[in-house]
Amino acid sequence: MYVNVKGLSDLCVRGGVTTEPSLIEDFVRGFNASYPLFDLVDIGAGKESAHDKIGDTLADRDLIGRVSLIEGLPFASDLDLIKASYRVTKFSDLFRDTKISVWAPWKAAVASKPRALLTPSPVQHVTLSRTSTNTTTTSNSVPISSSSTNTPNSGEFQVVRSKSSVPPPPKIVERNKYGQRVDRLDFKTIPRDEVNRIKKLKLCNFYYLQGECPNDNCHHDHSRKLTKTEYQVLTAIARMTPCRYGLECDDPECMYGHRCPQSEPVTKV
Repeated sequence: MYVNVKGLSDLCVRGGVTTEPSLIEDFVRGFNASYPLFDLVDIGAGKESAHDKIGDTLADRDLIGRVSLIEGLPFASDLDLIKASYRVTKFSDLFRDTKISVWAPWKAAVASKPRALLTPSPVQHVTLSRTSTNTTTTSNSVPISSSSTNTPNSGEFQVVRSKSSVPPPPKIVERNKYGQRVDRLDFKTIPRDEVNRIKKLKLCNFYYLQGECPNDNCHHDHSRKLTKTEYQVLTAIARMTPCRYGLECDDPECMYGHRCPQSEPVTKV
């Protein structure tokens, strides 16, 4: 099988098949190691790479009678024209017959999802009217009428934050002098007991750290309300999973790690 592994990994994440791109790479390695008669070859991102390899293979005319076409998705028009010359079969329990539905634009939706705003306090409208031009101050000289949609009781004042006309600055990826990505997180400050406790909660990293879970079949928890400390610990736990793009990652929303999660490097003797 010829596969663009990176493209397939990204598709599976955007389609909600998995939330961990590295699982696809692990599957490829495990598949090749477990079944010596099968080869799952990573052909890279070239659009015609798989077609070129298959075309060159079929140039050996002695193989024509030994080739079978396995139909998953309905054949495209070019294959439909030649399928009469080959044996055609299906493995419905093994290969999909529908495309992976992409939750689009999944990344844009996560990045643009607004953070929860403070609840505005009830607005009290006050109208002033002057009924007399007499300069003598009396209790009736300036009657005040007020209307309120919901007058708060004592002790129920809420902070109202006005919207700024200036948009927040875009997130950037910090790098060191070597151009390598830098994560501002000190793992030594995260209590190990707290890390173990949060791990046992099986929280959804996508939901809590990026605001939206792209997986409709996600079995992780989305209902718990996290404290600020728990949120920080979950951020550290996500960073413990190395980013597949390593120190070259340029996604400011990436929640994975771009450094060794261990506080000290391992010294080999």
